[in-house]
Amino acid sequence: MIKKEASGSPDDAPRAPNKYVISLSQVTREDGGLVGGKNASLGEMIGNLKSAGIRVPQGFAITASAYREFIKANALEDGMRQELGRLEKEPDKLGDIGRNIRQMILNADLPEGLREAIIEAYHEMAEEPGRPTAVAVRSSATAEDLPEASFAGQLETFLNVSGDDALLQACKRCFASLFTDRAISYRQTHGFGQIDMAISVGVQRMVRSDKACSGVMFSIDTDTGFPNIVLINGNWGLGETVVQGTVDPDEFEVLKPLLDNNKLRPIIHKRCGRKAQKLIYSENDNDAVALVETSTDERRSFVLDTEDILTLARWAVTIERHYGQPMDMEWAKDGETGELFIVQARPETIQSRRAIGYLRSYRLKQPSERLLEGVAIGDAIASGKVCRIASAENIADFKEGSVLVTEMTDPDWVPIMKKAAAIITDHGGRTSHAAIVSRELGLPAVIGTGQATSLLVEGQEVTVSCAEGETGAVYKGLIDFETHDLNLTEIPETKTKIMINLANPSAAFRWWRLPSDGVGLARMEFIIRNLIKIHPLALIHFNSLLDDKARQQIEDLTAAYKDKEEYFVDRLAQGVARIAAGHYPNPVIVRMSDFKTNEYAGLIGGKQFEPHEDNPMLGWRGASRYYDDSYRAGFALECKAMRRVREDIGLTNVKLMIPFCRTLEEADKVIEELRANELEQGKNGLEVYVMAEIPSNILLAEQFAQRFDGFSIGSNDLTQLTLGVDRDSDILQSLFDERNEAVKTIIANLLEKTAETGTPVGICGEAPSNYPEFAQFLVKNGINSISVNPDSFMKVKKSVADIEAELRL
Repeated sequence: MIKKEASGSPDDAPRAPNKYVISLSQVTREDGGLVGGKNASLGEMIGNLKSAGIRVPQGFAITASAYREFIKANALEDGMRQELGRLEKEPDKLGDIGRNIRQMILNADLPEGLREAIIEAYHEMAEEPGRPTAVAVRSSATAEDLPEASFAGQLETFLNVSGDDALLQACKRCFASLFTDRAISYRQTHGFGQIDMAISVGVQRMVRSDKACSGVMFSIDTDTGFPNIVLINGNWGLGETVVQGTVDPDEFEVLKPLLDNNKLRPIIHKRCGRKAQKLIYSENDNDAVALVETSTDERRSFVLDTEDILTLARWAVTIERHYGQPMDMEWAKDGETGELFIVQARPETIQSRRAIGYLRSYRLKQPSERLLEGVAIGDAIASGKVCRIASAENIADFKEGSVLVTEMTDPDWVPIMKKAAAIITDHGGRTSHAAIVSRELGLPAVIGTGQATSLLVEGQEVTVSCAEGETGAVYKGLIDFETHDLNLTEIPETKTKIMINLANPSAAFRWWRLPSDGVGLARMEFIIRNLIKIHPLALIHFNSLLDDKARQQIEDLTAAYKDKEEYFVDRLAQGVARIAAGHYPNPVIVRMSDFKTNEYAGLIGGKQFEPHEDNPMLGWRGASRYYDDSYRAGFALECKAMRRVREDIGLTNVKLMIPFCRTLEEADKVIEELRANELEQGKNGLEVYVMAEIPSNILLAEQFAQRFDGFSIGSNDLTQLTLGVDRDSDILQSLFDERNEAVKTIIANLLEKTAETGTPVGICGEAPSNYPEFAQFLVKNGINSISVNPDSFMKVKKSVADIEAELRL
């Protein structure tokens, strides 16, 4: 056993010293040349993070020098060099070359001293004398897990290895995995020497996650580089299903800045994956593990509870701080003890190295039929003809520039993934192999569609879009798209706050690099329509719902929830939290629901609870619903969700905004309704704004200002009601103009009055970006903030800076 000074307990190390093996407790991250990047990192955590409560399974490493001695003792190097020398002249023979080298290694014998050292170290791990210990055997290359090269999935791991002979064979298979086709190809692409690289093998006690769950965790958002979240994926059983992308896993996001407060539960996103299969210990003596179907309850249940999610997230932050960079980690939960463990930690190699001076966005130019949805990887758009490949054995059939469609990928697919325009898979999540490699190659991918291989046909023309948030889409046909590059290094300062409008929570992190002053308008309706889909009263009164079809739809959508009302509250809270988290601690103004009755009726189960109105635009909408007995219970669910966002999650940067509040009496009723639902102005810093979109809001601005903390001008409704123009009328479109003198006069009147009351006023609309002269009018009259769509932000920011300079503000 190699002797080193170690911070871990001496009891952790095997006793007999020799040159072939070393206890992980005696290794640090400086020992990558000795035990490879993976094992060095494990030792680093055992020695330095145990005091922080982070558990890492104990074990030992077979050194890189042991591998070199194995190669030397069997005189393999000349034969290996000869085979690798064929690559330049015969690149199409990669499969044969790799197979020949691996066979050389597998046919060779481990030197006696090495065999004895491995077996002795293994026996010292035994909990009971004479009883074989189940271990995980992992490859760890000397150039693996570097900040500039991940080597993701290139080498082999073997789980539930038990017994001397099985362990020795697994070690040789790890040695041989240094020369898999994918590993040879990866080193060739990235300029690493083929023979110079060595491999270490880590042997760790198995965590009985086969009886619980396991998965992957990142301390950064993997697709946008947003640094303030921890992303966790998990499945029942052993973790290889998540890594390999054979399942659609559960997904959790946790906001890092709020984790230090133990009273908060800053989980901003939870998604229950399909989790159709799990990997467990095999009952067959010939196989160590077996892939089995999960039960209905397992598919409908989250693999982690709240406390486990928060524990893992706190560990991720601790590990990130220790290493001083974003990290990619694997975790496991022991089903016998209930304990959590970290089983791998390596640097995140893609987003953390992405240039931050520019932000590129993509946009489809025209609509098309949406064929499939899945998890979006990256933020780009690509199109091409479908090329369906069933297995790695058929990769020679792939046509360069096509869209690769397959059930899942593993590292053997990398050579054709590099030739694809985009990738679509049936299975996998954001931390699967297909996702990681797609990001590394810069390819848009839609992962975990569930049915791509059954719906898409060979040669079919499709467009793959990952530019619409975390949900990726596959569209029919070859659709034109455009790109916009924003230079983030030349941003002027402005006295006027420039904010952005957001509705889609899945796109919330796409714009984190924009130096906005917050979110001026977060539309609750988008979340209800697209994430919840169900009328709140249909959930509250589910047992009396008359529509059988709607009842079945609701049963399906709420299957993971015991309480149907909780489905609404939880989904709404998550949607708002994701938007607010992306801009924390800057203010995020959330407009309470403002559906018209015909729009509410369009929600699942909605027709039973909505009256018919001839003119919904001026009907039962906004504030008038909140205190009405016919909707009060629905508004209570909205309030409960907002209370959860602010008080449980801790996003106190969320402000509430009341739309279409017609009278002062109505304002009083709404404020009282908020108070009855434990949302009281001033408590925990809560501010409540009102939309200034009705002339009465402005004529009585001083009185409204006594009730609300701020105004937000809704220029569409204000223009409509000032000019008497139906904004949806094609015939009257020429008359609908925010720049009309009457509209400007009423806005100027509001700004004059609020300047005296000291009440902030913003505007949320595209008029300032569409009409520079309108922006000039607003700035000149003292508007406090302008909120625009994200792709207009830079244009408006620069325009306002020029206006302020001209006005010498």
